[in-house]
Amino acid sequence: MDHCISVFDMLKIGVGPSSSHTLGPWRAALAFIAQLQAENKLTGLSGQDPEYIPVQDIDRIVKQIQTSEKLSLNHEFLISFSPSTDIIFHKNFLPFHANGIRFTAMFADGHKHEATFYSIGGGFIVQEDHANAANKLELSCAFPYLVQSANDLLVYTQTEQKTIAQIVYANEIAMRPETEVNSELMRIWDTMLECMYIGCHSEGILPGGLNVRRRAFDMHQNLIGLANYSNPQEWLECIRKTEVKFRQILKWVSCFALAVNEVNAALGRVVTAPTNGSAGVIPAVLMYYLVIENHEAGEKEIKQFLLVAGEIGSIFKKGATISAAMGGCQAEIGVGANSLHRTQYDGRY
Repeated sequence: MDHCISVFDMLKIGVGPSSSHTLGPWRAALAFIAQLQAENKLTGLSGQDPEYIPVQDIDRIVKQIQTSEKLSLNHEFLISFSPSTDIIFHKNFLPFHANGIRFTAMFADGHKHEATFYSIGGGFIVQEDHANAANKLELSCAFPYLVQSANDLLVYTQTEQKTIAQIVYANEIAMRPETEVNSELMRIWDTMLECMYIGCHSEGILPGGLNVRRRAFDMHQNLIGLANYSNPQEWLECIRKTEVKFRQILKWVSCFALAVNEVNAALGRVVTAPTNGSAGVIPAVLMYYLVIENHEAGEKEIKQFLLVAGEIGSIFKKGATISAAMGGCQAEIGVGANSLHRTQYDGRY
């Protein structure tokens, strides 16, 4: 069966620093809680959502758990939890993928619920099937245009006389209301823009103990000079008014990408493109297009760009992998770079 991978599966909003080691396990934990709810074992409980949790609260929550050795699930159910003893790192990999995690819930009546998930890159998770060892969970696919390869996509554009973006858009509105597709695409871009804005205006040392100094702040200051703005959209318009010389173009793109990478490293909110590790590539190039290449571009072009980039990324995932644990850095940054290259190459989006 063809995989039905939405643009919103590829371009997921989440928290850094790693889609495989942060976002994936986080989503697996939410899925596990949902299973317990379905069994009426944890009525009313829900975990923090990585898309919406205030990122400024994360450090406080982590420190509180470490200090109290208590885990409060939605402030309704308090359990003893010591990260040093209750999280067990095994040296041996689970069979399906290098990034595996197993949850076990023990109840007073002797009942036990256990589930194993694999984080397969880009925040995607699959649950181990108890009968077949590893079962990749798929959506019930209602896409009118099933795409398994780049050739499939090319054939559709030729036979239907549609652009890549139009083909992908038709698939998306077959799964959810058109208004939702449009609003979610712009929410993805707004998250990307805010991420670049935060990264370009944050200085200091990144967390992690390696004393790595943020670099995007100084790069940005040297490029933008004196400017007056108070929010990400005003910032975008301000850059459009700035004279950008040819030799500065690469510096701007590097600054945008580095800003995202630093926000990601600081447990900030980013968009997988296709992973957290490669989250800076797509927004940096799209930002370049908007503020340097085409000042007339707006919502229409942003949506087209994201639709095409998401689809190209999904083709890589179907044919190979976007997990660095399985395919190295090229599975992340290589796919991100190829996604934007093909987006530009298509010309018409």
